[in-house]
Amino acid sequence: MDTTGWALGDLTAIAVVHGPGSFTGVRVGLSAAKGLSEASGVPLIAVSRLALVAAAAGGSEVVHAVLDAGRGEFYYGQYAGQRCVREALLSGDEVRAAVVGGMVVVCEVKVVEALIDLNPQLVTEPSAGDALPFAVERVRAGEFDDTALVDANYLRRTDAEIFAKPGMESSAR
Repeated sequence: MDTTGWALGDLTAIAVVHGPGSFTGVRVGLSAAKGLSEASGVPLIAVSRLALVAAAAGGSEVVHAVLDAGRGEFYYGQYAGQRCVREALLSGDEVRAAVVGGMVVVCEVKVVEALIDLNPQLVTEPSAGDALPFAVERVRAGEFDDTALVDANYLRRTDAEIFAKPGMESSAR
């Protein structure tokens, strides 16, 4: 921004991909975007990584975007055009049951191999720049996220939440 002579306040919006993905990566990216938004008063736009994978397929038909979530599970998103119908954490069998019509789109060879029976289309891993068309559309529509309320789109609880011993949350206070 220094090179172009822009100031943070000159931006129309700050766009961030808020997951699902690596807990640390999502947390750091989202925290930075929220901090910049709060400090500058520039509105925030959060975009799902599953939406970016679905958009890589092009077209406006039903798209089932699937990402590896580890532990034999998948991050799953069903989209009609750019409209999110559903996002969830599913097992392989649940993904197979959810895929009715449309195409399955993935960006990881591991997911292609695990769901080969669904004939998934392999697309390039989305980059941060791929969120720009979503952000531009949302700016035009005046649809911004509440910086205080936007949260990481993990679709899964953290290991600390999953493996916490009963009663630990009350003893930590």
